[in-house]
Amino acid sequence: MLRHGLRAFVALSALILAQPVWADDAKPLAGQSISVLLPSGQRPGLAEDFEKETGIHVDLQSLSWNDIRAKLVTSLLAGSAPADVTEVDWSWTGQFGAAGWYTPLDGLLDEATVKDIATSPIFRYDGKLIALPYNNDFRVLIVNKEHFDKAGITAMPKTLDELLAAARTLKEKGVSKYPIGIPLSPAEGTSTAWYLLTKAFGGELFDKDFKPLFTDPSSAGHKALAFEIDALKQGLVDPAAPGLIDMDVHQLFMDGQVSMEICGEVGRLALFNDASKSKVAGKAVAALFPTASGVTRSLGLPEAMGIPVTSQKKEPALAFVKWMSAKEQQLKNYTEAGTLATRTSALEDLNKAGKLESGKVLIEQASTAGGLFPQGTPIWYPQFSSAVYTAINQAAKGQLSVDDALKQIADETERAMQQ
Repeated sequence: MLRHGLRAFVALSALILAQPVWADDAKPLAGQSISVLLPSGQRPGLAEDFEKETGIHVDLQSLSWNDIRAKLVTSLLAGSAPADVTEVDWSWTGQFGAAGWYTPLDGLLDEATVKDIATSPIFRYDGKLIALPYNNDFRVLIVNKEHFDKAGITAMPKTLDELLAAARTLKEKGVSKYPIGIPLSPAEGTSTAWYLLTKAFGGELFDKDFKPLFTDPSSAGHKALAFEIDALKQGLVDPAAPGLIDMDVHQLFMDGQVSMEICGEVGRLALFNDASKSKVAGKAVAALFPTASGVTRSLGLPEAMGIPVTSQKKEPALAFVKWMSAKEQQLKNYTEAGTLATRTSALEDLNKAGKLESGKVLIEQASTAGGLFPQGTPIWYPQFSSAVYTAINQAAKGQLSVDDALKQIADETERAMQQ
């Protein structure tokens, strides 16, 4: 009996020693450490708050969006973990999912949480949820309300024809020389604007088998590009647009030179209305994005958190994902860093508290923000996007017709699919 009791004591002692020193029932993972890699701009004190609540130490690393992608791909190809929790952009879903680089989160998260985050399906690959959205991004029309008032425009445009009519009125009355702000340079923002307009014309870019739908003159994609080029030719868009990226367009809006920003980023509203940074503070409002039919539609471009399969600390990493996606944290991240909540319930709370710029519009638009690819972002998306913005830039410069630009995109996409 004594010998058996001694063995039990030794076994129990070993178990106790193996546990983190600070672990208790409320903080079962206390004493562990994880690394987290997210873009710059996270709220101050985020890592410290998580450690205080869970006892898990976080090494929070911040890089620019482009630098993060390069680091992730390099590490994951080498079979190592770039961090225990990392950024996963919507556009990486196909590549990362096909490679099997991220831990499926199905069954690990509360179903109510996934349902409350409307953009979650964008991060499914082959039916598996590889990341959970934490930063909301979808597109709206952003308007300088003072410009509309000066031009006598009393209602926000609901159709694309009404948008063009408003732009002509703004120009004719001398309110703004180039009323429509849109990037047409060889950069991702140019691709995004065309994607959104394609949805606004009521279509998709590909069929279920990824056959291009945009080369036919009657297609939504063809109409979308024609819309952009015609607006440029009519002088409704700055002739310098082929050299402007999205950040340049944002600045033109803040300087009061643009009346309507096509493909407006919801996260920019607070900046546009910040008197210390913008000349149009208090005048920028969001409007539901106009469409050909008048029934609004939008494009979801969220950012998410994923756990690489190579992480050796999946349990505390999952704890961070759950904590970061909790409503109270989403509310805090928005008020302290401007990170727009992905939970519908959090957006509603912010609106009720009067803290959400154009809150009613954003909540309604968020419910229409679908993914670019209903069947999931393909592995060849980076090549496709590059082909898109290159061809659109050439069309904006008059080097390609709309037909030729779209054919060039389709040809480049086919080559990318075959690689």
